[in-house]
Amino acid sequence: MKFPTDENVLVGLDRADDAGVYKVSKDLALIQTVDFFTPVVDDPYAFGQIAAANALSDVYAMGGTPKTAMNLVAFPSAGMEMEVLRRILQGGIDKLREADTVLIGGHSIEDKELKYGLSVTGFVHPRAVITKKNLKAGDGLVLTKPLGTGIINTAVKAAAASADLIRDVTRIMAALNRESAETFKEFTVHACTDITGFGLLGHLAEMVEGSGLDVHLFSGRVPVIREALTFAAMGLIPAGAHKNREFFEKRIEFAGTVDLALQDVLFDPQTSGGLLISLDADKGTALTETLRARYGIHAAVIGEVVSGGRERISVF
Repeated sequence: MKFPTDENVLVGLDRADDAGVYKVSKDLALIQTVDFFTPVVDDPYAFGQIAAANALSDVYAMGGTPKTAMNLVAFPSAGMEMEVLRRILQGGIDKLREADTVLIGGHSIEDKELKYGLSVTGFVHPRAVITKKNLKAGDGLVLTKPLGTGIINTAVKAAAASADLIRDVTRIMAALNRESAETFKEFTVHACTDITGFGLLGHLAEMVEGSGLDVHLFSGRVPVIREALTFAAMGLIPAGAHKNREFFEKRIEFAGTVDLALQDVLFDPQTSGGLLISLDADKGTALTETLRARYGIHAAVIGEVVSGGRERISVF
């Protein structure tokens, strides 16, 4: 299938990334993205915040600044109170306000299943665009949020998660990647993506594909929501994690010391996950220390990019 394009498309469907990028002038390019999904939490306001943070994240991952957004709503008005929708929209608006992003419109339809999200447009200098397909040998890999939200949400559905855990996981999912993105601009970042439905290993496999490089991932350094390991060991694994393993496992080798529950967490589909940032290895620790000191973000250096040519991920 041939898609329409022109010479000003800097990132398009020929090199699938977190968002599309279109050059407007020598000093300005637009980042465009869209995302929406069904509720991942029971609280409508929290769902609105999470959905907005998730949609905004693609712009941050591309090195840009979000500027405008438009709501996307599918709502079963015949069977659900309009107050639910009002609370969802308020959550999204408040998160946009936190991101200094303006809401300029939207579209809604009647649907049997509730869905909410946003299309977002951001600005970036054409020479400052960051993509996922630019790993360099010798890079270190930094992750800015803990893993395990998909497993925790599965535990919530099984009524196995405490109120405190639900609150903590909701806070993680609703947190913007804004501070992480603003901070990494102080360093020379080679590649970046945000961790969402494909899980950490799935998104990392996308970065490795076509690079001619290998990745060593140190599983003991990966930040994980502690309870996620417990629930994974109990078998509370979302279907998406199994699909991710099946689709991406051909690129991944696990050392015998990596516990199966931790493997499941590494494949766990995330909602509004953190950024995975590739930069010179000697700068990775400085980035994580800066994030911790300024914002209390417990980012971690979790791996390294090495020469190899097999385009494989070795998990130790």
